[in-house]
Amino acid sequence: MKVKPHNNPTNKVCDALKKDIVIAHRGSTYWTPEETEPAYRWARNIGADYLELDLQLTKDGFLVAIHDDNLKRTTNIKKIFPKKEQSSVNDFTLKELRSLDAGSWFNKENSKQARKSFIGLKIMTFKDIVKIAEGYRIKKENKIPVKELLKGKWNGNYTYEIDPKDSGNRPGVYVETKHPKLQIEKVLAKELTALGWNINDKPKKIETFQNKVNIANTKARVILQSFSPESIQKLEKHLPNIPKCFLLWHPKINGNLKKKYVEAINFAIINNVSIMGPSIAGKPNNYSELAATWMTQLLHNSGLLIHPYTFDTPEQLNEYANRVDGLFTNRADLTLEYYNRKNDKSPSEILDELRY
Repeated sequence: MKVKPHNNPTNKVCDALKKDIVIAHRGSTYWTPEETEPAYRWARNIGADYLELDLQLTKDGFLVAIHDDNLKRTTNIKKIFPKKEQSSVNDFTLKELRSLDAGSWFNKENSKQARKSFIGLKIMTFKDIVKIAEGYRIKKENKIPVKELLKGKWNGNYTYEIDPKDSGNRPGVYVETKHPKLQIEKVLAKELTALGWNINDKPKKIETFQNKVNIANTKARVILQSFSPESIQKLEKHLPNIPKCFLLWHPKINGNLKKKYVEAINFAIINNVSIMGPSIAGKPNNYSELAATWMTQLLHNSGLLIHPYTFDTPEQLNEYANRVDGLFTNRADLTLEYYNRKNDKSPSEILDELRY
């Protein structure tokens, strides 16, 4: 089986993509509870190029950042909604989700990185994370998020303020749709347009600063990703010419590995995908090897960029970094240091400065 010729109009947008980009996977899963406010403020301030997140859709139509389909692992759902422990994120309103504690679980499982301030953290909306990328934070009074009231009612949204501890970095957002559920791709397109981040529809100018991350003000301010071929196709329908990453996972690439790999590449090329996201081997995740040398050569020879997942150790960086174009990482601190972009402050010092 041969690879199809690559004639991709999105490549012009991908010219805005830097080489060796650092993608802060869920903000951080090592230093903070994943996909929470401290995770993304920390990732922005330490200098990550992209804030990565997983999108789910609430019962009342809001986009929220949660990896799992249910809430058992990362919240106190069993305590707050004991009869809905197995329920999907889609079965809850945003207001209901905001009542959950999305931080205490992390302290129980990560004693060395635990912080009292992580107790009671809120589930984040997509808008919350975009605002962090722009240099804002959720406004608080006496450590309580300030609610956004519409006609005297609260639907779960908060208000924002300029982050007094903003580093000046303006990262992009790297958004994963899990599967084409409830037309999430269409909702995402509307939200990106409303926020001024859709490069196809009157994108706003975002102020950037010299010697700081400036991706939020480029045509590559958003990258879309999915393991789902159907979702990739719907993303292209609703958000054409925005860089897309087709994620690869071993159970979906079984049998003749090279044949399946070529099939995945051809699907990507046909559907205007510019980036492939294969898994890497090694501790601590021990994923299947989908970024071996022959695989990365095949991808680059096909005209595709490579953003593998997920980097956690110096050993993984030494093995793969010189033959790929960007890295999903739970340890943005280690990855930035590898690329000689180490922050003057330690990861803990940044969290201290952010008052966590």
